[in-house]
Amino acid sequence: MIKKTSLLWMSIGSMLIAQNITKIEYDGLHSLSPNTIAEISGIKVGDTLSESKIQESVKNLSDQGYFKDVRVETKDGGVIVYHFVEKLAIANAQINGYGSDEESNKLIEEMGLKRGELLDDAKMQKAKEVLQAKLAKDGIYDATVDVKTEAVGEGSVSLIFDVKKGEKVKIAKVIFNGIHALSKSDLESSLVNKEEDFLGWLPFRNNGVANLSQLENDVYRIKDTYMKYGYIDAQISKPNVQVDSTNHATIEYNIVEGNRYNVGDISIIQSVEGLDNNKLSDGLSLKKGKVFNIDKMRHDITFLQEQTANLGYAFATVVPQFAKNDSNDAVNIQFVITPGTKVTINDVIVSGNNQTQDSVVRRYIYLAPGDLFSQTDLKDSKNALGRTGFFEKYDIVPQKLSEDKMNLLVNVKEAPTGSFAIGGGYGSYEGAMINASVSDSNIFGTGIDTSFGVDYSKVSTNFNLHLANPRVWDSLYSLSLDLSKKKYDFTDYSLDQSSGSLTAGRQFLRNFYAYGGITYSDNQSEIINPDNVDPIYRLLYNDKYKKAAGILGIKFDNTDDYYTPRNGFIASLNAEIAALDGTLNEDHKLPENGGYTDFGDFVKFNAKFGAYYGLQDAIDYDLILRYKARVGYLSSTDGYVPVAERLFLGGVGSLRGYDSYSVSPTIENATGTISRVGGTKSFSNSIEASIPVSEEAKIRLTFFADYGIIGSDDFYGHSYDNINRSSAGAVVEWISPFGPINFVFAKAINPKDGDMTSSFEFSMGSKF
Repeated sequence: MIKKTSLLWMSIGSMLIAQNITKIEYDGLHSLSPNTIAEISGIKVGDTLSESKIQESVKNLSDQGYFKDVRVETKDGGVIVYHFVEKLAIANAQINGYGSDEESNKLIEEMGLKRGELLDDAKMQKAKEVLQAKLAKDGIYDATVDVKTEAVGEGSVSLIFDVKKGEKVKIAKVIFNGIHALSKSDLESSLVNKEEDFLGWLPFRNNGVANLSQLENDVYRIKDTYMKYGYIDAQISKPNVQVDSTNHATIEYNIVEGNRYNVGDISIIQSVEGLDNNKLSDGLSLKKGKVFNIDKMRHDITFLQEQTANLGYAFATVVPQFAKNDSNDAVNIQFVITPGTKVTINDVIVSGNNQTQDSVVRRYIYLAPGDLFSQTDLKDSKNALGRTGFFEKYDIVPQKLSEDKMNLLVNVKEAPTGSFAIGGGYGSYEGAMINASVSDSNIFGTGIDTSFGVDYSKVSTNFNLHLANPRVWDSLYSLSLDLSKKKYDFTDYSLDQSSGSLTAGRQFLRNFYAYGGITYSDNQSEIINPDNVDPIYRLLYNDKYKKAAGILGIKFDNTDDYYTPRNGFIASLNAEIAALDGTLNEDHKLPENGGYTDFGDFVKFNAKFGAYYGLQDAIDYDLILRYKARVGYLSSTDGYVPVAERLFLGGVGSLRGYDSYSVSPTIENATGTISRVGGTKSFSNSIEASIPVSEEAKIRLTFFADYGIIGSDDFYGHSYDNINRSSAGAVVEWISPFGPINFVFAKAINPKDGDMTSSFEFSMGSKF
């Protein structure tokens, strides 16, 4: 707290009244300049010297929050001297005796200690309370915290927190007296303080360490569990805790369960124009005749509040009122909606976007100045910001200005979106080699996605160019261009491929996106020595043809983040309608190889689906469950469809644990050589569980299980049975400064003879 100002008058007050200020001196200033102080004080040379003016200047200075104390001294001749005792600035902070450096740094941030901020008693007290609460949460018993300060230069200080840990308390037993309707496991599952699980040291298991600061809240968690099963009158005593000499605790609760209630009549009391009680009732989770559940009631309150807020009533409240009927153990529920006043958006204020243009941020905000507030629009705006991939952190905070006005504060922290790489080398075959690539999904903050890469040596010339504008002139239309050229003269085969595509699209209904485009590719690759070529490539690069195709597709995406979604769905369906032209290899015309006379046109369908569910709110742990599925189907005329256009499984994109393009129908020639020829129908899916490893480094660990099946119509004069494979493993997912990186460790579960398996894979640039 700022001390009261003491005015030291060195001459008689009556003599000061007629004096003017001739000089102003400042003593004790370190952080602020005299010019700044003069501006704040409002006192300048030439002013009449008066006690009221000086007191007002001191108040102005004290209100800035920079000083512990401000004193004013007057001297003969109209000289004023301001004496300051500045608050110390925080140079740095450290915690000794607590966890790793990463854990300590994260805790210092939670304590509110930021370098450069001023230190006062309130900030210090808050920091100690946060640290002590964290120790209690970790089950540290009788921990003490000593704080030391060390001067760093003039006007700043280093804070050192020395933690002297007591012993961790382990919970030996939890006793619930008086339980009949629910089991011990039902009650203990929701508690923070509970007995250690079997193999409690594993992730997702409880290690039994007490969090003593949560004991009081555990009482409410038990009550909450009973109310999920309809026991709304359940009474739970305060916990009786006994800790023995080995720091093992026994926690005992006394419980009176009461009767179980079903839901009786449900009514909604409201007078909001545009709200239909019948439609609102249809959306409620609680149903008459069913067992009362407090979680469903909370869902209904949120639902009713959101429906009301969607009509502009941002500050609407929903209060449930109960009327118990003990004769039939039913509880009637009346939801009373008080809408308040309709709220309009005064302004949308964007901050934190140092590079990204304001217009790019605002295109994803579905509320603009003058609009009526909508809770759904606010939620969708947050999700849209997350799906861009431009921001590491993002939030939209309503700022109430009055009963009918609010600002939206859009706070973002930009993520790295660009990367540059250059390399080179020398080989006896290729000679000098150079490769370089540059990419940015938000170049110059415009929201335009660009990438360019080139590889060059005496035997190769490869490049690729990608340009995509997802919102042309801030409209709902998109446009993208892709060009690539691959030319490589291998010893055993030559690779010569050129392709280009132009695609246009449009966003519909906020979460839907439709697109169409044209592609053209020219493949003039050639196998020179089939016996020395990897069987995967033997037929992929042995067809010379040109392809012109049209592409149509639709996509739905309501996820809440681009790289690591925790809620929502992604679904897409696209079709490629292709016409081929070229000269068939003579081998394809042989009867045993199908007797083809020409290339065939085809239609290829690809569908993808992803579902994401985060459990942070349910279990207070950032576990993310994922389900992904992919379907492919190819339909063609009677002509020959090149192997490179057919379907394959294997690799990071479909079936981990098997080499890319390796899971496929095969043929065997007269010499016993096996070649993979691809399929015409495929399905793969995976289930995943992802947990955080390091939030600071943005690393997660994901466990997965994959299953895929692929089949083919008659091809090359052969008929094929369906092939199914499965795998399991783990992925280290890292959102690096260069983009997302996957390190995949996989085990093929049911490989067959001839399968090409892979225990480690690496990918960069793909979403998780």
